[in-house]
Amino acid sequence: MSDPANSETPLRTTFKIKLNGDTLAIATVGQAYQFLTNFKSVEWMEFRSLHEEAIAALEGAAGNAMLAVQATNAVRALFVSAKLL
Repeated sequence: MSDPANSETPLRTTFKIKLNGDTLAIATVGQAYQFLTNFKSVEWMEFRSLHEEAIAALEGAAGNAMLAVQATNAVRALFVSAKLL
């Protein structure tokens, strides 16, 4: 299994998130994985189930690009629930 944090597998869309006044573009599995794992776990506590699903989907997509659609959908669901999109 490849390292999800370094995966360049493209997601099916580029997420543009405003964070602290700056726009952050997330276009690959690695970028999404790093974004979701670099925040403290407390930040995602309210969305724990969706966060865990997104992390698992990203880990799967890092090893198999065919799973990029599922990973994109899982990340989108988390971002929408967290009102980041």
